[in-house]
Amino acid sequence: MLTRAHGRTTFRVGPASGVLRPRLVVVGVVLVLVVFVPFCYGMTVGSYPIGLPGVVSAVLGSGDPGAVYIVRELRLPRALAGLLAGLAFGMAGSIFQTVTRNPLASPDIVGVNAGAAALVVAGITFGFGSGTVLGVAGGLGAGALVYLLSWRRGTTGYRFILVGVGVAAMCTSITDFLMTRARVFEAQRAMGWLVGSLNDRDWSHVRPLAVVLAVLTPVAVALGPWLRQLQLGDEVALGLGTPVRFAHLALLVTGVGMATFATAAAGPVLFVALVAPQIAQRLAGTAGPPLVVSGLTGSAVVLAADVVSRHILPSAQLPVGVVTGALGAPVLLWLLTRR
Repeated sequence: MLTRAHGRTTFRVGPASGVLRPRLVVVGVVLVLVVFVPFCYGMTVGSYPIGLPGVVSAVLGSGDPGAVYIVRELRLPRALAGLLAGLAFGMAGSIFQTVTRNPLASPDIVGVNAGAAALVVAGITFGFGSGTVLGVAGGLGAGALVYLLSWRRGTTGYRFILVGVGVAAMCTSITDFLMTRARVFEAQRAMGWLVGSLNDRDWSHVRPLAVVLAVLTPVAVALGPWLRQLQLGDEVALGLGTPVRFAHLALLVTGVGMATFATAAAGPVLFVALVAPQIAQRLAGTAGPPLVVSGLTGSAVVLAADVVSRHILPSAQLPVGVVTGALGAPVLLWLLTRR
């Protein structure tokens, strides 16, 4: 049931109610279309060109057997990895920036991605473990370390970020040391992963991330009321009945989980989690980064950057992290000058 009062449109569906924001809905729909274009176009590009009708037929399992194999086993996993990784990075960045009330907070700034990278490089250098498992373990470990070190009868945004920057620097130093110990082939393999890349992605990278997002996305949406109340400050949120400490912990665990599995699937793609929520907030015109719109923006950024990276040097596909880093660094400098 829709109700219009005091210039706002509210809705009620059973026990659930809220404010309907038409601009937010329109932006979300437009972003779905924006994501759909590079998602489909990316599957037509390659050494074996396939038109869009051929891609659709191949996804459905019909048409030329060679095209079916190329699309379903090579190009579709790559496109899904970019879509899901961007979605995870965008929502994780939205959670981090809202909880800390700081636009500079993101998994790649506060050490989550650096922790995942350090453990993955250790596995590549010394030949142990699976990249996905090591990336998840490293990211979760770094996130737990940042939370514990920043805890002092609660955690504040600036303390969380400063501790995270320190942990990120420590993990980066460990990664650099491991790179000096690695052999040439191992160092090349590690460097390709460290930049963040969608090259050679397969279903083993896509499935764990898809399962985690299927679980954590509803959790993040369910925690949305707490997230919006935390935008007002911890004291106001506490006065509104929000269990602030538990809300911080639950939201940060959700954000870290999304970021670590995205990093394990696509590598630490630079600046997506930082930039996407800021773009989404300005598109939607909201007081804070909107969760789902931030995720869609992250998917659009990753997929568009992947298309660009494949056309800059057609003879050698650049890692997608090179493009996102080049685009994200100016945004980071702009945010620093604004704070």
